[in-house]
Amino acid sequence: MATTYPGLTAAASPLRPSPRRRLLLVVCQCNCNASAGRRSACVSLGLGLGLAATLVQQQQNAALAADEEPANNGWWLTEFPLPVKKIVNKELNNAETGSRTFVRNGIYIADIGESYAAHAYRLRSTAFDLLALEDLLGNHADRANYVTKYLRLKSTFMYYDFDSLLSAAAADLRPPLLDLATRLFDSFETLQRATATKDDAQIAASYAHTKTILHEVMAKMA
Repeated sequence: MATTYPGLTAAASPLRPSPRRRLLLVVCQCNCNASAGRRSACVSLGLGLGLAATLVQQQQNAALAADEEPANNGWWLTEFPLPVKKIVNKELNNAETGSRTFVRNGIYIADIGESYAAHAYRLRSTAFDLLALEDLLGNHADRANYVTKYLRLKSTFMYYDFDSLLSAAAADLRPPLLDLATRLFDSFETLQRATATKDDAQIAASYAHTKTILHEVMAKMA
């Protein structure tokens, strides 16, 4: 609907405005009997309003662009569903099953780059976290679920970090790293099965073996 003022009509655009863009169409309609000075003032006012609308739109676009984040900024994701990571070094998987039972999907691992040192540092930190798990092991119904989830979470981090580490390692370093990783992941799967039995002796024996390898990982990644 048009709103009429003396010498000025602001008419709605025939285009439907988008949520982020609005079109202001200013049409100056002057009386044919109006003076030249009045027509000039009308045109100047229309141009001024049009320029103001353009500047406001540019400021809004700049603000929206500043607020928008990339889908993957290296620390968290702003789009869902979360992508499923793929490993390059298939030798990390169980030779019999072709996979690893402890791997959890639907979690996001921060991108720390391709640096060997960066993944070695996170492997050492994760191994340290799992060494603190010993006090929670045993046939405790209130802890069993937490222990299983925590073990799977940390194991998944180490699984992908070892994959990145192997990809960044020199050719002569790959065999001992692969051997260490496969022994660690085999022990994780054994410990995972042991926690499901709720047998204290079996859990303790499985964790003792895993603990030895975790210390080996920390020493190797120092």
